[in-house]
Order: sequence, then structure tokens, then C-alpha cells
Amino acid sequence: MDQDAIVERISASFARQPAMTLIGARLAQVARGTVEIHLPFAAEITQQHGFLHAGMLATALDSACGYAALTTMPVDAGVMTIEFKVNLLAPGAGDWFRLVGRVRKAGRTIAFSEGEAFAVSGEGEKLIATMSATMMSIQNRDHIRN
Repeated sequence: MDQDAIVERISASFARQPAMTLIGARLAQVARGTVEIHLPFAAEITQQHGFLHAGMLATALDSACGYAALTTMPVDAGVMTIEFKVNLLAPGAGDWFRLVGRVRKAGRTIAFSEGEAFAVSGEGEKLIATMSATMMSIQNRDHIRN
């Protein structure tokens, strides 16, 4: 699949994901094996101390890792997360957040992705979380859209 087709496929799928709309995330970059999502800071997605809620961060990072995996899968496949692990390294304090998912190993059915979340502010960016995620290619199921 060429770069334009990959971008079109991921963009269309991302647009159908209400969770990303709910938290204000937007697709920033797409390439084979890599997806970047941007998430603006918003009080509605913080926890009691005013930091980005870990669940919101994990949600967006899971999408970055999942969509990175989808870029390596057949055109008729959908993607589902099998498992992920998040390491929270620093509080989610920033003007916005940059979430990057990268495929480390793609097989026929299973892909392993890693993600990084950065808090971006006037001082630059700071790594605040990492993720390791296992994704599964899903085909021939009516309720799974590619």
C-alpha cells in the first residue's frame, strides 16, 4: 500500500472513532509503521490535581500504537488491542501532548507497537509516558471495520 493510501485509510478510521473526538485528539502524522496524535490540554480530561488523567493519556496512546499497527496490516483488516502496558514517568502537565506509536515487529496476525507521550509547553517537550502494546489483525468479521 502506498503512502497516500495509508494516510487515507488511517484518517478515515480515526474519523469514525468517537472516543478521540470526545477527548479532542487529532491525527497529526501517518506513515507506514508510525502514527502521531496530538491532544490539547483541556480541564475536562484532567484528574483531581489538574494533570492530564492517566486514562485519557492511555486512551490516546493506545490509538497511536493501534493505528501504527494498522498501517502494516492488509487493507481488509481491522485492528484490536490485545494488551498494553503504560509506564507513567511524569505528571501530564503541558499545553498539549504529542503521542507517537511505532511498530517494532509486525507479523501476519500480531503486531507489537511501542508508544511515547510527550508534554509540550513553552519550555519544550518532556517524555511523560511510554507504552508497549500488542495488536491483532482482525479479518472477515462483519462487526469489525477496517
